[in-house]
Amino acid sequence: MPFDRHLLAEGVTLAAVARAVAPDDRPFVLTGRWADGSTIAGSAPMRDLAPGEDPFAALDDLPTSRATATFGGGWVGLLGFALGARVEDLPPSPPARGATSPEHRLAFYDHVVRLDADGRCWLESLGIPGREDPVAARAALLRDRLRAPAPTAGWHAGPMDVLAPGGAGHEEAVTAVIERIHAGEIFQANLCLRLTGRFGGSALEAWLALMGRAPAAYGAYIGWDGGAVLSASPELFLRRVGREVSSLPMKGTRPRVAGEDETAARELARAPKDAAENVMIVDLMRNDLGRVCAYGSIEVEPPEVEAHPGVWQLVRRVRGTLRDEVGDAELVRACFPPGSVVGAPKVQALKVIAAEEATARGAHCGAIGYASPHAGLELSVAIRTLEVAGDEIALGVGGGIVADSVAADEHRECLVKAAPVLAGLGLELPGRVPTSRAASPPALLTTTVTRPDPARGIFETVLVAGGAPVALDAHLARMRRSALALRGTAPDLAVAADEVHALAREGAAAARIIAVPDPAGGWTVTVMARPAPAPLTGPVELVPVLLPGGLGEHKWADREALNGPRRGASWLLCDRGGEVLEAAWANVWLREGDTVVTPPVDGRLLPGTRRAAILADPASAGALRAAVERVDLDRLRRADAVLLSSALRIVPAAVALPAGSRRGAVSSRH
Repeated sequence: MPFDRHLLAEGVTLAAVARAVAPDDRPFVLTGRWADGSTIAGSAPMRDLAPGEDPFAALDDLPTSRATATFGGGWVGLLGFALGARVEDLPPSPPARGATSPEHRLAFYDHVVRLDADGRCWLESLGIPGREDPVAARAALLRDRLRAPAPTAGWHAGPMDVLAPGGAGHEEAVTAVIERIHAGEIFQANLCLRLTGRFGGSALEAWLALMGRAPAAYGAYIGWDGGAVLSASPELFLRRVGREVSSLPMKGTRPRVAGEDETAARELARAPKDAAENVMIVDLMRNDLGRVCAYGSIEVEPPEVEAHPGVWQLVRRVRGTLRDEVGDAELVRACFPPGSVVGAPKVQALKVIAAEEATARGAHCGAIGYASPHAGLELSVAIRTLEVAGDEIALGVGGGIVADSVAADEHRECLVKAAPVLAGLGLELPGRVPTSRAASPPALLTTTVTRPDPARGIFETVLVAGGAPVALDAHLARMRRSALALRGTAPDLAVAADEVHALAREGAAAARIIAVPDPAGGWTVTVMARPAPAPLTGPVELVPVLLPGGLGEHKWADREALNGPRRGASWLLCDRGGEVLEAAWANVWLREGDTVVTPPVDGRLLPGTRRAAILADPASAGALRAAVERVDLDRLRRADAVLLSSALRIVPAAVALPAGSRRGAVSSRH
């Protein structure tokens, strides 16, 4: 008889269950409304989905189970927001900064721990043949851990601050989206900002503290080596039981204030702006479900105002019946990413998000949950969700922008949503809460610059001097870091290093190393000789353009979009507020007296090898001192001189803003 359901202990708490699974690989805990109100936990999966595999297709890859378990097991994990590019033809997103999660983290568990509301704790299994002994051993191990709970571990987080370009930058982005709405490009777009801070200790204990202070409808902890997501989501994305599927999109928020709760709830229930946002997203969800549900089966329930930690939310349930041939993979593809965190029309809103936001969303606004042969499919919208990676923690928050939105109000709404999550960790909101202000960005040229296509890979150009490559180890280290950040795997660069040395001995002026991602999740590496750079007849002309979030810290092989506006000129990439980041092909330096100054490396620009050399030895740039400081266009124009540095050379530059230029966002590839 299959070992499919066994009582482990009684009188068990959420914390005890979480700590019981925590010591093993890939621990997870789901608590709140999941699976009709149970806590589901697990670790030590049978299979971990590789970075190059299709996470949507995996949802249909479930065994037939005859076990009597109510859940048993299945795929559990995270679908990151960036997976939207696997569903639609979308432009590259802004760079990932702060603590960010992989594109997906899914694992298959053939057994789980289930904690009932009455404190009884069960081990449930799918009863896969040949797995009886390993599952029985796991039951014994988990029973022992529950009898002798692990001691609590320490943790610390924060303080948190809004990632650059900050709250003012977010307000400027909101203004840009409102302009797009007035121009008729979209009706609504969800726009997000990101808060980051330092983190140390146990991510699981931090999540348990969050659940204790701000219990969530869809609380979730998903852990892996080096990172975790800590979710306190209030929102159901999709739930399928049998052939019936439902979604509970949320649009409309009010803060909950002691003594004023009922007033805020009534105000939200009759607010025209919030109602309009809600109707648009409900219609979008009806459309998404209509692609996979039987004709005439879609129903929408009346709106309700729900109470959640710190906020009221306006919600409406959308229901439908899946067509017979539709599986979980097709269902999730049809609806991903969740419409409530995108906008309408959905595809164009996704393109606007890629153009106007300054950082990739990571796990934020993706989905968390499970696909089980017994319990069906259940996914939350990954909002109110913290990400931990290494010694950093991040929280994404956002809101829907419509034609009558006010930038300062939208900024404030983001902070209202962040407040209960931060309070759950004992943290406070950063800075001020805005009252009213109109963003007034500097004039920047509207242009056709597009973000590079990551599918074309990354590269390094290595200078050769005296028959030997210069700073080769630094170049290879940067390529490894980029590869790991982008795909979780790094190419073997030993052969590439040998080829660069060979080219140097043969008299090459420079060598280029290119690493292109392959379908299996690895990299294909090529090395070629490069000629010496052409001599300059004068300073390089820098033309400032807006690219929110910049190019990021990777050296992209796709350079076509970054070609200058004309011969002898280069784009000067700027963030919101006219903050200078870098030139399209070089780091930027200001000469101020005997000091050279360059913008900080904060995930928005390339950490150049020559940049590092100048900081270590300012004399190489003809200066006594070198400094790292934020730079805006006004400061750049006041500088005694402007220099550009690349791996191959240091050259002078001149800044030019053509007469009659106007403010405008740099477009994205589509």
